[in-house]
Amino acid sequence: MKASDLLVAALEAEGVEYIFAVPGEENLDLLESLRTSSIRLIVTRHEQGAGFMAATYGRLTGKAGVCLATLGPGATNLTTPAAYAALGAFPLVMITGQKPIKVSKQAQFQIVDVVSLFTPLCKMAKQIVNGERIPSLVREGFRRAQEERPGAVLLELPEDIAEEETSEPVVAPHPRQYAVAGDAALDEAAERILAADRPLLLVGAGANRRSACKALRKFVDDTQFPFFNTQMGKGVLDEASPLYLGTAALSSDDYVHCAIDRADLIVNIGHDVVEKPPFFMEPDGRTVIHVNYKAAEVDQVYFPQLEVIGDIAGSVERLGNRLRGKHPSDPAAYAKVHEDIAAHIRQGSDDGRFPMVPQGIVADVRAVMGRDDIVALDNGIYKIWFARNYIAHEPNTILLDNALATMGAGLPSAMMAAMLSPERRVLAVCGDGGFMMNSQEVETAVRLGLNLVVLILNDSAYGMIRWKQEELGFPDYGLSFANPDFVTYAKSYGATGHRIESSEALVPTLNEAFESGGVHLVDLPVDYSENRKVLIDELKAMECPQ
Repeated sequence: MKASDLLVAALEAEGVEYIFAVPGEENLDLLESLRTSSIRLIVTRHEQGAGFMAATYGRLTGKAGVCLATLGPGATNLTTPAAYAALGAFPLVMITGQKPIKVSKQAQFQIVDVVSLFTPLCKMAKQIVNGERIPSLVREGFRRAQEERPGAVLLELPEDIAEEETSEPVVAPHPRQYAVAGDAALDEAAERILAADRPLLLVGAGANRRSACKALRKFVDDTQFPFFNTQMGKGVLDEASPLYLGTAALSSDDYVHCAIDRADLIVNIGHDVVEKPPFFMEPDGRTVIHVNYKAAEVDQVYFPQLEVIGDIAGSVERLGNRLRGKHPSDPAAYAKVHEDIAAHIRQGSDDGRFPMVPQGIVADVRAVMGRDDIVALDNGIYKIWFARNYIAHEPNTILLDNALATMGAGLPSAMMAAMLSPERRVLAVCGDGGFMMNSQEVETAVRLGLNLVVLILNDSAYGMIRWKQEELGFPDYGLSFANPDFVTYAKSYGATGHRIESSEALVPTLNEAFESGGVHLVDLPVDYSENRKVLIDELKAMECPQ
């Protein structure tokens, strides 16, 4: 068969359902091979949209998402999704085209050394130089992309290799089982936990992968361990629990840090140093036990004294067996912190001001979304408010990026979630700045017939940086802009637009949009004056309960 046919056969063997693409001339053989395959080609309006959708497919399924781009500028537009997948630990396979490598009469036109460019961002980056190598390279690429810690892989298919004849058979994938932590590490972890006066559980992004949720929930039920989470660990444990002590949206000096500072031992399940630090370790401070698939990457603020390495669910189950019935932690030690955090989250949730304040927006969104519904956040100051105030009940029901923290990913991520879970409400929450970075994908969402609501928080500025500018005492300068009329903008793509003109209108408008189906853009003016009041002034004046 033709090498491009073989590549598609290898992708089918890996169970690939979709390829998200902005194809180019150098992809045409592969495009023709896809035409008669079982794989659904989804054309996006920018390579970033394709890459973010594919990475989110990987994040939600555990199977590598696949995206396709041409050479040169098409490939370079995938660098941000590659970094998004690398830092966020989302399995992603990128396929790019290239000019012929045997004989080319176009000199260096559009040629960039794509493999070298992507090598720092990828677990593997290879040019396919012979059609016979395709099966082994595809199998190895998917293995690396999906293996802990997941990430990005690049395969470059030159135009002349794509049309080669080959007879090499496909390499079939096989199940991958992870080893469990050894008895010595688990015994020592149990001993240290039982010897601690005020141990605390931290849940990170790694626990949101590979179905660790069930084991963790049983562990907490059995031990009554008080817990907090990182931003990307939200929802693994039900945050409605009286044992929940908050989300570390900031690295220090927040309400949750009253509990962290009180703890003499932290059991850290699934967090690594790529995510913004939930707390800072000190040389003579509390003990930290690292429970993860891989050893800890040591950093100035993270150097755990004990590591329990292996499958997280298996490690947690075996650790729980050693602790069951011994209730190593007294929830009463953190009861006042829990009460203070709960009261803080309620504060401002019924504020009737308009434009709306962030606390009110989060509360209204929570009222509209069910336990299993999905909120996908872009990046901006509102992400901190959602991390602190939004109560998540189930894994991967609040999709945010606290690793690369790139703007522009919120809309494509929500689109992917809506494709995978059409029975659930899916809401993208985007700042006006982040939304406009990939707003052209509204057309893709309409073309795909998705049911999706996009809430655009409109302050006509890059609000996060403006907040930091104010925090540093600098004058307000250089961060404001003008927006299109988002209602008209939605209509131009065949979507429905809504403009919120009072705080009372948000909940009924969102409910109406979800009930009517299709793609909706909701323009909501936002008042960020609470940023300074709550996230700077009040936190500086906060005193932890004794």
